[in-house]
Amino acid sequence: MISGGREPPEIVSRICINIKEPMNVSEIKDAIGSEIVARGCYLVDISISKDNDIEITVEAEEGSIELDTCVELSRFFETKFDREKEDYSLTVSSAGLDQPFKIFKQYQKAVGSKVEVQLKGGRKMVATLTAADPDGITLNYTAKEAVEGKKKKEFVEHNDRFTMDMVNSVKPYIEF
Repeated sequence: MISGGREPPEIVSRICINIKEPMNVSEIKDAIGSEIVARGCYLVDISISKDNDIEITVEAEEGSIELDTCVELSRFFETKFDREKEDYSLTVSSAGLDQPFKIFKQYQKAVGSKVEVQLKGGRKMVATLTAADPDGITLNYTAKEAVEGKKKKEFVEHNDRFTMDMVNSVKPYIEF
C-alpha cells in the first residue's frame, strides 16, 4: 500500500532483445569464394566470433598478397552482406609470415622454401620444405651430430619425411 490507501500500480517491464545468430562460415564461403579465386587468391581461414567479428584470411596463389587485394575483397564482401542488417565487423588479411600453416595449399606453395618446423615433442628446426602431400612433409636440413670415428660433432645433412601427426606446426622462416 502506498499513502492514501491505494495499491501500487502494477509495473510490467518488457525488454525485447533481438538476438541474432552469428554469420555462418559456409554462407560467407559461398558468397565470396569465387571472388577470392578471381583475384588470384585462395581462402586460408574464416573465423567468426559470437559478436560477429569476422576475420577472413586469404593468400595469393603466387607471390604475396597485395594490400589492395584485401581492400577490394573487403568491399566486395560488404556488397554481399549489409552491415546494418547483419551487424558485423570485418577484417580481411593475409596469413602472415609469423603464423603456422593452416591448410595444405600453404604447404604446397612453400615447397622449395625455408620453413620453421616444430615437431610434437618440442623439437624445433629450420629446414627447406622439399615435398608436401596430405599425409606428410619432406624436409632437408642439417644437424650437428656425433660422427663415428671423430671426436668433434659435425654438420650432417638430412632429407627426412615426417607424417603430419608428427608435426606440431610449420610456418615460413624469416631471415634477417
